[in-house]
Amino acid sequence: MELTNILLVGIGVSMDAFTVALVKGLCTKDSRTRVSLIIGLSFGFFQGLMIWLGYTLGKNFSTTIIRFDHWVSFILLSIIGIKMIIDGLKSDAIDCEIQPKISLKTLLTASIATSIDALAVGVSFAFHSGSILQSSLIIGFITFAFSSIGVLIGKRSALWLDHKAEIFGGLVLLFIGIRILTLHLFF
Repeated sequence: MELTNILLVGIGVSMDAFTVALVKGLCTKDSRTRVSLIIGLSFGFFQGLMIWLGYTLGKNFSTTIIRFDHWVSFILLSIIGIKMIIDGLKSDAIDCEIQPKISLKTLLTASIATSIDALAVGVSFAFHSGSILQSSLIIGFITFAFSSIGVLIGKRSALWLDHKAEIFGGLVLLFIGIRILTLHLFF
């Protein structure tokens, strides 16, 4: 997969982690610098891990569906993108209870929940050439950066940004899915 696509996928799948990080920044009393590093590392690690796991699962089935790989990539990215857009359009206001510290259970739950879609994206990576280690590291780093920044700016921006980041991420994933399908069908 091209570096541009990897970067765009990284931005797209990191938007739900960014949104959760914004809320964590809004809802924590702990040092935001410390929390931003902890959340960033955890979210980035799980995002990269899920990309790799999805790729591994997809590789096991790639020879079976190689003729339809572009359709599989398109469908998976579209489903995830549409889900992110729908979630972002929900009118739920941000609500949180100020917590003095972030618990390990909360951190792991949020890390896994925000990286589940990366598992499906990783499956679509199995149908494209390129280094999965490099892709996983890049996407993990992008998620780390977005999540860390999200925590740091959470106090100021979470109330006005709300779920717009998730909508943006969904649109990016839809764009990439359409681009993959178009390139395979017409070029």
